[in-house]
Amino acid sequence: MSHLILQGPRLDGAIIEKIAALVQADGVQELGPTAVRLLGADVQQKPQVQALCQEARMDFAFLDQIDRLKEMRVLAMDMDSTLINIECIDEIADMAGRKEQVATITEAAMRGEIKDFSESLIRRVAFLEGVTVNDLARVYEERLQPNPGAERLVAAAHAHGVKTLLVSGGFTFFTERMKDRLSLSYAYSNTLEVVDGVLTGKVLGDIVDGQAKARFLQELAAELGAGPEQCIAMGDGANDLLMLAKAKYAVAYRAKPVVQEQARFALNHSPLDAVLNWFRLDV
Repeated sequence: MSHLILQGPRLDGAIIEKIAALVQADGVQELGPTAVRLLGADVQQKPQVQALCQEARMDFAFLDQIDRLKEMRVLAMDMDSTLINIECIDEIADMAGRKEQVATITEAAMRGEIKDFSESLIRRVAFLEGVTVNDLARVYEERLQPNPGAERLVAAAHAHGVKTLLVSGGFTFFTERMKDRLSLSYAYSNTLEVVDGVLTGKVLGDIVDGQAKARFLQELAAELGAGPEQCIAMGDGANDLLMLAKAKYAVAYRAKPVVQEQARFALNHSPLDAVLNWFRLDV
């Protein structure tokens, strides 16, 4: 039997009771105004639970046991549309009046329809030729915000000794600022070539693609002596799948269908810090 965490912006008591009966729960514990834990839940009822939660706009997670957060070692996160609210490359392209062309490629890559991420990134960055560094700053200052719960999730991870890793197919201009803003442990992404304050439409160095994301997570885990069961990874696009496969706590956040199908957990309605309800937070 498992623990079943139910959470969402507005919990539906009638649905919770229905799910508790369905999974033959031994009891219900309140974890706060937006989350409950059902004890001794039958995981075989997962398809029915998923359908009921979708109807009630709630998230669910079946857990064999409630681990301590301090036993985790790595929290790895994608940036665009996961840690933050935008796809930076699309908003940069908007500055040049080319958002539609770039966003179309971005969406196809996120859905997994374009298999070669590096090729799709090179194609998109070419549309950014002529954009200024000042335009990048405007995107950061005017359009970029951390997604709800980001600050609390990162702060809790650090308070429990968990290293935070930002791995992005986006750009260092933004990841370095987010690293400083949230005091993240590590950040890796792609570097846009800039000449005289203007983007050339090219990427410098090796491209951070799905394989690179997985490698950065593996390398940090190895350095810390951590196994997959001590890793949390969060992402929303096909480019995150290899990284998610390296973590026991693989979380699809507002993710594309291909990611939802393969990740063990999903947050479609709750904020990023809803992950904390899966753990014991004693320090």
